[in-house]
Amino acid sequence: MHRNHCAGGERRHRPDERAEAPLTARGRRGHGSIRQTAENRFSTGARWPSEQEVADEVPIDIHVDEATRVLGSVPLWFHTFALNRKRGLYTPGKARDHGYRLASIPDSFVGHSVLDVGAFDGFYSFLAEKRGAARVLAIDNEQYVHWVRDRWGIELTGGEGFRAIHRSLGSKVEYRRMDALEIADTEERFDFIFCFGILHRVESPIGLLRSLADVLGEGGRILIETYGILDDAAGEDGALRVPNPGDVYTNDHFVHWQFSSSAIANLASFVDGLTFDVHAMPLVDGHPRVIGTMGSPRPPTQIRVATSGTGG
Repeated sequence: MHRNHCAGGERRHRPDERAEAPLTARGRRGHGSIRQTAENRFSTGARWPSEQEVADEVPIDIHVDEATRVLGSVPLWFHTFALNRKRGLYTPGKARDHGYRLASIPDSFVGHSVLDVGAFDGFYSFLAEKRGAARVLAIDNEQYVHWVRDRWGIELTGGEGFRAIHRSLGSKVEYRRMDALEIADTEERFDFIFCFGILHRVESPIGLLRSLADVLGEGGRILIETYGILDDAAGEDGALRVPNPGDVYTNDHFVHWQFSSSAIANLASFVDGLTFDVHAMPLVDGHPRVIGTMGSPRPPTQIRVATSGTGG
């Protein structure tokens, strides 16, 4: 059974109409457990960085011949990587939702351990390493090979994009093919956990959150991004929807849930009383998303998060 998708300072802003889209946000609180800081609220009409601008945060810039080889070595790229910026060689990532995530990611991970759940091609793993993380573990059960085949008719073996970039960067990020629910069996603890595009793909959202909470270090934070509900369910407390298979993305039968922001907060409260701080509720090509930070009431570790600039 494939339970979950193991896929995630001031910024520069160059116009890219093909990759940009308007953001919408609804500032709302539920039971006092959803907290939304003014500096992180997104307003209607805001813009976020293009996929290439996001990719530029982890410049690879290998020789053009090697960049061309790497580009063609992977049948499908999900993330966009800057292989050679001078020649404009970027991987043609399918994902188009990374720009708004960037503002919620710490500027520095120096001295911290980071877990990337559902890493896919690993962009956020490599970003954390670039920003000074002492330890980065990327995990993915590679369920995506199934919905990539169903959506685009392309066969992947799993992990090929990650390995190609890992070699190009000379990275020290560790990659494990494993289900996210298995991470609780490890003795390792993490200061920061990426959980992008996965909560809506697991059969047990509470089970996943409990597994992540079990490996979260004292004062640590989980950055959650998942599929939302249009208009945030008009403020209905705890609203949770189950789409028909293939309704969210054509031929993708692995999207099980749509969450309102209060539903995520309520789920968090079942897991050691975690809180959920909403950062934004963007709309990407008609698809509602929710992004925010989950953590315990304990004092957080000193990780700085950018709060200025477009996309933040």
